[in-house]
Amino acid sequence: MTISMYATSIPVFKQILGSLSSILDKAELHIAEKKIEPSALLQARLYPDMFAFSRQIQIAADFAKGASARLAGVEVPKYEDNEQSFPELKARIAKTIAFLDTLTTDQINGSEERDIMTSAGANAKQFKGQVYLLHYALPHFYFHASTAYAILRHNGIEIGKKNFIGSF
Repeated sequence: MTISMYATSIPVFKQILGSLSSILDKAELHIAEKKIEPSALLQARLYPDMFAFSRQIQIAADFAKGASARLAGVEVPKYEDNEQSFPELKARIAKTIAFLDTLTTDQINGSEERDIMTSAGANAKQFKGQVYLLHYALPHFYFHASTAYAILRHNGIEIGKKNFIGSF
C-alpha cells in the first residue's frame, strides 16, 4: 500500500504548527494576567539538561521546513535562531507555514525513494524519503512540539490535548 507523502507531511506539520501558535497566544495572555516576566517561560525547561521552551519551538519549525524541503527536493530555508519573544516565535511559525504553503503535492508525492541526507555534522544520516519522514522527521517534530506544550502546561498555562491537536 502506498501513502501520500504530501498528505503525511505538509498538512500534519501545518496542523501542529498552528496549534503551537495558538498555545503561544495562551501563554502570552497568561503572562500578562499573572504579571510574569516572559523570559521565565521562554527559558523554561522540563529538566536542566533539556532545551528551553523557545529552542523547542525553533527545532519543531526546523523539522517541519527541513523535512518538507528535502522531500520536495528544494533548498532548506535557513533561519537565524534568534527569537527572544513570543511574537518572534509566532513569526517563525508563520514563516514556516508560509514556506510549507509554497510546496505542491507534485513536488512531495513520489519522494518515497528519494535519497535524503541530513547534515548534522558528524551525525549526518542518509535515508530514503519515506523512512526519513515516518521514522526520523515526524518523530523529532512531534517530540519538540509536545515538549514545548509540556513546558507551558507544567508552568500553569491552561491548555489541554485539544489545544495541542487542534481542530480539523
